[in-house]
Amino acid sequence: MTDAARDYSETLFLPKTDFPMRAGLPQKEPEMLARWAKIGLYTRLREASKGRTKFVLHDGPPYANGNIHIGHALNKVLKDVVVRSQQMLGFDSNYVPGWDCHGLPIEWKIEEENYRAKGKPKPDLSDPAAMIAFRRECRASAEHWLGVQREEFKRLGVEGDWDHPYSTMAFAAEAQIARELIKFSQNGTLYRGSKPVMWSVVEKTALAEAEVEYEDYVSDQVWVKFPVKGFSAGKSRPMLPGNLSVVIWTTTPWTLPGNRAISFNPKISYGVYWVKDAPAENWAKVGDYFLLADPLALEVMKQARVLAYERKDGLSGEHLAALECDHPLRDTKGGYGFTVPMLAGDHVSDDTGTGFVHTAPGHGREDFDVWTANARALAARGINTTIPYTVDADGRFTEQAPGFTGKRVLTEKGDKGDANDAVIKALVEAGNIIARGRLKHQYPHSWRSKKPVIFRNTPQWFIAMDKPIADGAGATDTLRARAHAAIEATRWVPASGENRINGMVASKPDWVISRQRAWGVPITVFVREKGDGEVDILHDARVNARIADAFEKEGADTWYAPGARERFLGELANEPWEKVDDVLDVWFDSGSTHAFVLEDPKNFPSLAGIRRKQDGGNDTVMYLEGSDQHRGWFQSSLLESCGTRGVAPYDVVLTHGFALDENGRKMSKSLGNVTAPQQVIGQSGADILRMWACASDYADDLRIGPEILKTTVETYRKLRNTIRWMLGSLAHFHPEDVTRTERMPELERLMLHRLGELDTLVRRAYAEFDYKRIFAALNAFMTSDLSAFYFDIRKDALYCDPISSVTRRSALTVIEHVFRATVTWLAPMLPFTAEEAWLARYPSTDGSVHLEQFDAIPSSWRNDMLAEKWRKVRTVRRVVTGALEIERAAKRIGSSLEAAPMVYITNPQLFEAVVDIDLAEISITSAATLVETEGPADAFRLEDVAGVAVEVRRADGKRCARSWKILPSVGSEPGFPDVTPRDARALREWDAARSGAAV
Repeated sequence: MTDAARDYSETLFLPKTDFPMRAGLPQKEPEMLARWAKIGLYTRLREASKGRTKFVLHDGPPYANGNIHIGHALNKVLKDVVVRSQQMLGFDSNYVPGWDCHGLPIEWKIEEENYRAKGKPKPDLSDPAAMIAFRRECRASAEHWLGVQREEFKRLGVEGDWDHPYSTMAFAAEAQIARELIKFSQNGTLYRGSKPVMWSVVEKTALAEAEVEYEDYVSDQVWVKFPVKGFSAGKSRPMLPGNLSVVIWTTTPWTLPGNRAISFNPKISYGVYWVKDAPAENWAKVGDYFLLADPLALEVMKQARVLAYERKDGLSGEHLAALECDHPLRDTKGGYGFTVPMLAGDHVSDDTGTGFVHTAPGHGREDFDVWTANARALAARGINTTIPYTVDADGRFTEQAPGFTGKRVLTEKGDKGDANDAVIKALVEAGNIIARGRLKHQYPHSWRSKKPVIFRNTPQWFIAMDKPIADGAGATDTLRARAHAAIEATRWVPASGENRINGMVASKPDWVISRQRAWGVPITVFVREKGDGEVDILHDARVNARIADAFEKEGADTWYAPGARERFLGELANEPWEKVDDVLDVWFDSGSTHAFVLEDPKNFPSLAGIRRKQDGGNDTVMYLEGSDQHRGWFQSSLLESCGTRGVAPYDVVLTHGFALDENGRKMSKSLGNVTAPQQVIGQSGADILRMWACASDYADDLRIGPEILKTTVETYRKLRNTIRWMLGSLAHFHPEDVTRTERMPELERLMLHRLGELDTLVRRAYAEFDYKRIFAALNAFMTSDLSAFYFDIRKDALYCDPISSVTRRSALTVIEHVFRATVTWLAPMLPFTAEEAWLARYPSTDGSVHLEQFDAIPSSWRNDMLAEKWRKVRTVRRVVTGALEIERAAKRIGSSLEAAPMVYITNPQLFEAVVDIDLAEISITSAATLVETEGPADAFRLEDVAGVAVEVRRADGKRCARSWKILPSVGSEPGFPDVTPRDARALREWDAARSGAAV
């Protein structure tokens, strides 16, 4: 066969790889998971990192009560990226997944599925056997969903100790939770008190702040008169009109039977207002005098339909504090004949209402605080400071709401009851209402039942925030003080998290830790009633040890077994100690996880030996959850650990936003805008979901939907094709091709410089958990610097240069470095794709990219002067490629190899940069000529590149049959009539190599 008839394609070093263009992630990823399990990847990671500084991401436990949603997926992906990246940065980075298995969500599911749906009555939980059976049903449900969620989390590519997760219902966990509670009992901060708590009538339990969300709600609003009796005994006071009333405004009329005071703010200006004119049938009558905040008088009179009024006088804060009023129901209902005092409070404002706040200490936190703060002074005035229990657990008025017993604030379904109407009717009869209406506003709802909650006074168990902690060391600090100090010692990502949780801790009331439910760790204390509503708590080391030992062996169900009281009390059983049957708030459970996971080397040996800075070590513990957990898990963990250990359980806290639909709306099945992770994985693969999470700004709320995922898939496709091209090119890379940096052309050294720049950026960003920055940088590098620039330029040398070409070998050496760096940098974010690429390059039965660390990039690769020079080169190149595009669009040329541009440069800096550069090579043309002069007037120019003009001319010569370049030298090499001299040398070397051994 003559050279003229030869098929030159077989002599080209074209990319060759089995790495497919189409990823097929939904099918490929499960195979990868099976391989990781087979090679024992998690165990090998632990073995490989023995002796390194530890970085532990402690898992915030999800509820084991259903399939995972997109929020779960986002959270677990971010955690996995943290763990994998810290491992590749050189730490022993460990992750033990966990589950929250107690609490109302699971209990509700059992009630619904096992009882309500089957028409069966809920068991009588006062019967020990029924209680234990019900708890076992809850445990079985939690075990089932733990298994389901575990497989769903693993499918996301999350690496961790899945064979040994933690759960709050494990016997060892329940035992330690009980021990943690006992510590609070021993240090004097645990107490049973009476306080208004947010209460769910539907769920019949108290709710923590983290369990409440605010939704639109239409409330009854009323403006009510409290007739003024006069001033309390003391020094002389101003004269008051005989028909004067303090007017309050409330959106909860049902709380008025619990009213015991009126709050005002001494900083507000108040006046006495006389009604001069009003309709005859009006509730506000001519001759009435109202005490109002001056800025609000106009609006109140408008609501009361007063036609004319006049301000008569003002009252100072001192005089207001001495006023005493009658209850507005005094004359129509028995039981309201007590004096209603005036109390100063900073919570009163003149933004809305009347400037006075009706104060029912059993129905509001601020009401309770201002009442108890004044309790001693009120008692000295002969005022009864007992807080009434006006509403029971079912939302009904008790006998302590005289005249309204049995009326319901809310029904068992959470709907409005008849209490408001009854109270309003009584106010009308008493002549002490001046206006009513309805108000749509944000009102607290249970996040589970989605029904409104109420504040009601109940006996609950609390941990005191401001009581001195008796820890045996003579300390006088409080839980709140410890928490603030621990917050300051913690790294918050983003930094705004510190202010957020500081504010929440500063305003947090005593921590309510009790729930009146069945499925949970019981409050493991024995009490003795004191007769005044308070109790003594038993402190006995032997009793406490019996409880913990029994829980360790049998679980917390043993607390409810027949004879449990006698078993645990032992020799004290004859004394009047009673067992508490409330269960702990699940936030206390999850807040204690550090105690039974991070501090339990027996059950979690992979986490043994953590030594944080306060322990004299350098290990780090991170917590990572959604931003709502400043009020939830972050805070409960902080308070639990500070109360028992004096420090936070974490060193770093990272928060992320919530997943919304593409329009920024909350996802809802009713809206049909839910993006399910299972669906995304089934259609596109877990790496697509992970890419979305990493490319987004997780510090804010994230949007996801079909169009966003379509863009993500396209971005992934481009990255994958870049990796595929590198793999194909490296099929021709052999050990003898490795080239020293100093022998490389400038273009290769520029790419090594870029790797050095990226290495610094990637390491810093991974250390700062800034994944969007990494992804953006790698995406730009791989699509712009590599595919659209470096690879485009070097394809000719890589495909067509002789085997011995320094340029070809240098390019292959650089591509090998680039491949290793980019694939390892991407591995934490795209673990499946990175593993597939790694094994395609380095086949192995037991190897893995995830066993690698990030390559150490030599500092000598950095060359800022070279980078600046090539910045100018690329500027010139941009003008050339722009000119070529014009010619191609006009169909005056097809391939850029048909061109031989004239490049005119008058800018001395740009000319100096390109004078020694092969412009044809970087422009991918057959030839190029550099001229240091102003170009023709019709030459192509770019407005933002002054001093450069390009005139595109057609290349002279014949077309090379191998490289397709058009050059006069084609055919000048004897024996090779249709190729360039370069290609002729390549063919000689190819033939020689082929005759000796296969290339």
